[in-house]
Amino acid sequence: MTASRTYTRIALAAAGVTALGLTACSGGGTEASGNTLEQIQEDGTVTLAIAEERPYSWVGDDGEPTGATIAMHEQIFAGLGVDNIEVQEVDWNSLIPGLNAGRFDAISAGMSILPERCEQAAFSDPEIMYTTALTVPAGNPENLQTLDDVLAQDGDLTLAVQSGAIEEGYAQDLGIANTITVDDTQSGIEAVQSGRADAFALTGVSLNWMTEDMDDVEATEPYVQVIDGVEQIGAGATVFRQDDTELLEAYNEQLATITSDEQSYLGLVEDFGFTAENLPPADLTTEQLCSGELG
Repeated sequence: MTASRTYTRIALAAAGVTALGLTACSGGGTEASGNTLEQIQEDGTVTLAIAEERPYSWVGDDGEPTGATIAMHEQIFAGLGVDNIEVQEVDWNSLIPGLNAGRFDAISAGMSILPERCEQAAFSDPEIMYTTALTVPAGNPENLQTLDDVLAQDGDLTLAVQSGAIEEGYAQDLGIANTITVDDTQSGIEAVQSGRADAFALTGVSLNWMTEDMDDVEATEPYVQVIDGVEQIGAGATVFRQDDTELLEAYNEQLATITSDEQSYLGLVEDFGFTAENLPPADLTTEQLCSGELG
C-alpha cells in the first residue's frame, strides 16, 4: 500500500515557538496532549516535518516529498492504517520546537539521537547509521579527509557546518574555532564553491548524494569521527512528542519489520544511496544513544 502525500512549507521561528508544554493543533489536526495514534488513525492522515536534507527527505521537482525516510514512513504508517502523509518543511532548528507545539505529528528528517535532544522529545528505535564526510573543492587541494585534518590547520582553513547538525557538535568538541554556520546542505556546499569555506562537514550519504554530479566540488570518503579517543556512534530516528508513547510503540513495531530484514530495508532506502552499512545493528538501542554511553 502506498500512502498519498501532500506538501506545505512553513518557516517556524524557533524563538517564537515554545519547545515544551504546549497544546496546539497540528497540520493533521492532532492535539499534542491527546492520543495521537488514535487521532491519525481516525483522520487517516499523519503530518510529518522535514528539513530538506537529501537524501533523507525533501520535496522533489514534481512537488512530491521523497527520500529514504519518506519511503520508510509510507510503509510504516500504512501499516498503522494511515494512508495519507502530509509534509511540512521547516528550518532544522525549528523541528523539535514545532513538534512539541503540536504543529505536526512526527519528524521525518533522519535526526541523530543525541542526549540533549532526548530531553526534549522521544526517538524511535534507530533507523539509519551515520558516518561523516567533507565537501571540498575538486581535487581536494588541502588533502582533507577528516575533521582532525581541518583542526590541524585551524586558523588557515575555514570549516562550514550546518546549524544543529551533529557535525557542528563534533567541530565544537574538537575545538575547531574557524567555522561558519549555514542553514542547510545546499548552503554549505555553496560556501565551498564560492571559497568562503575550505570544507563543509555533514553526513557522508548526504554529501555523496548532493555532490555526485558536481564538477567543482567532491565528497571525501565517509569515516567515523573520534573525539577524546571515543568513536562517535551516530544513528538517526523518527522523532515524536514524549507523551505519544502509544504512537511510538506502534511505530517501533512496524519499523522492526523493516530493520530486522536487510532486503526489506534496502528495498526502501537503496535507491537513495543507502547501503547495508546504514542498517543499525540489532543490539543498538535508543536508550544507549540517549544516555550518551556510546560516545
